[in-house]
Amino acid sequence: MNTATKLGGFALGLAAVFGSAVGVGNIAGPTGATAQAEQGHGHGGDTGKQEAAKEAPIPGGLQVSQDGYTLSPETTVVKKGKKTDFRFTVNGPDGKPVTRYQPLHGKKLHLIVARRDLSGFQHLHPTEAGGGVWTVPLTLPEAGAYRFYTDVQPNDTKEQLTLGTDVTAPGDYDPEPLPKPVQVAKVDGYEVRLDGALVPGKSSKLTLSVSKDGKPVTDLEPYLEAYGHLVALRDRDMAYLHVHPDGEPGDGKTKPGPGVTFFAEVPSSGAYRLYLDFQHEGKVRTAEFTATAGTGTVPAPAEPGAEPGHDDDHDH
Repeated sequence: MNTATKLGGFALGLAAVFGSAVGVGNIAGPTGATAQAEQGHGHGGDTGKQEAAKEAPIPGGLQVSQDGYTLSPETTVVKKGKKTDFRFTVNGPDGKPVTRYQPLHGKKLHLIVARRDLSGFQHLHPTEAGGGVWTVPLTLPEAGAYRFYTDVQPNDTKEQLTLGTDVTAPGDYDPEPLPKPVQVAKVDGYEVRLDGALVPGKSSKLTLSVSKDGKPVTDLEPYLEAYGHLVALRDRDMAYLHVHPDGEPGDGKTKPGPGVTFFAEVPSSGAYRLYLDFQHEGKVRTAEFTATAGTGTVPAPAEPGAEPGHDDDHDH
């Protein structure tokens, strides 16, 4: 996530982008040819392309460490289906847990969890246990590898950081295929319609409209100072984007539904999973969509017995 993307405030025409300046520490780059380009693993003497690759931004959430700050869970293994007191710290350049943060959209810290097949999404808000330790009740319902993301801005930094790490729930992993793109998602009796398309490298206007029992919902409730929160994860490498809507409750212009508009910029063609959090009648719900950008397509489900992470048409 671009460190210029703030959770702490709104601006009309807000455009949030994947990517941030290259940070210090462990970096997991994008997959495939993109990874080779951005890591500068070129062949021949094309210096210009190699220099451009070195300066290419790294999508958010692929870094465990950024600018010397590191996401450090107390454990990276959690039993599936069992509620766990999950604890972690964000350690600073001095190796010590950070204890002072600037609030980002009403919270000092946001924690996003999703399994690597893009299922099992959770948007959590841990509490401080003291000494820079954060704690949150956590249940990982199915076995598999999960990506954890945290949005933070320590007091000593000028920009927001998005850090990521993997946590595993041991057991037989049965990945779910990525759902096909649809315009309408259903959750708890609500229908959410997605209008707009993702365009690689450009600000894309997305409007998500909420209805219930066939009637538009016009009294959405503020949740963390917004009428909606949108997270997008890129298929395969799980690059992360957290955006907030155009406008804010109480600004005299933004209506509480049925439509919530976002401006987002994705870095590449590909398939993305979108998660919209909205609150109505005192409860937060999450509507999920699959969307494609550019020439991106949704991968076909794996054949039974196929090894995960291998393409059938790739020669070895």
